[in-house]
Amino acid sequence: MLSDEEHNLIQYYLKKYKVSNRSRWYRETVLNHILKNMEQDYPTLFEENEMRR
Repeated sequence: MLSDEEHNLIQYYLKKYKVSNRSRWYRETVLNHILKNMEQDYPTLFEENEMRR
């Protein structure tokens, strides 16, 4: 699912920061990103410009 460059970059990061559990790191990283986006896109009753009035 990753290009060779992306894979190499991740491997470099994991080695540099001594991440021993790669699967946990992948899960936490992906889920944190998803949760952050879901918080930002949470449905509201009014549009943003209406709330600013």
